[in-house]
Amino acid sequence: MNATSRREKIEAMLVSDPADTMLRYMLAMELDKSSEHVRSLELFAGLMADSPPHVPAFLMAGQQLLKLSRTDEARTALRDGIEAARTQGNSHAAGEMAEFLAELGSAGE
Repeated sequence: MNATSRREKIEAMLVSDPADTMLRYMLAMELDKSSEHVRSLELFAGLMADSPPHVPAFLMAGQQLLKLSRTDEARTALRDGIEAARTQGNSHAAGEMAEFLAELGSAGE
């Protein structure tokens, strides 16, 4: 019997509902785990560009960009995420991203 992977299940569900925010987010996370960073970051970018933006995508994109030594891009994602979180009244997410941004300090400069 052929076991269907989590990623395959998510991709199959996205065929029926390609705009589903949570499915897109879960697929981006699965792609990150598989080191498929270009596709993962594309999905995060789409989530960040949604109206309203999907706030968790900013933090995850920032973390992934930092792993790829793309520190300036990580900072930008976090700053944009803090603004999106504040606009949506999500002070917890804004604080979490602010802490992460502060931890970056001058790394990579």
